[in-house]
Amino acid sequence: MAKKAITRNQIVKLIVGAGQASPSPPVGPALGSKGVKSMDFCKEFNARTAHIVPGTPMPARVIVRPDRSFTFDLRTPATSYMLLKAANVPLRKYKLRGAIAPGTEHVGELGIKYVYEIAKLKLTEPRLSVLSEEAMVKCLLGQAKSIGLKIVP
Repeated sequence: MAKKAITRNQIVKLIVGAGQASPSPPVGPALGSKGVKSMDFCKEFNARTAHIVPGTPMPARVIVRPDRSFTFDLRTPATSYMLLKAANVPLRKYKLRGAIAPGTEHVGELGIKYVYEIAKLKLTEPRLSVLSEEAMVKCLLGQAKSIGLKIVP
């Protein structure tokens, strides 16, 4: 007696610039290997991220069902990206980078007011909503210290 194979939803994690999704790598190969039409994803992704500053790296979690249909949810940009952008750290070789020696070197300064604003934005994400605002601010302060940002009052 042959057993029927159980097919499950597959999850593909992507980081794509807001409004800049195209079927070229990394989107095309990642979704194409799962049987999803990457152009459909690109159109919907670009429509849902039209209100965000173009180029902001947006993490997307794509759930591919066995019938090759998909849904995806967007998450907030990475914490380090948001902190460095708020501190106006210049681009280095087309990427935002923190300090090479975080304990001794500072790449920029950031006001505590901005840390609270970023915490409020991060708390809108369902997976992080269980944290209190104070706990999120403490996480952000630790992240800022580890990338070489100096927090000023």
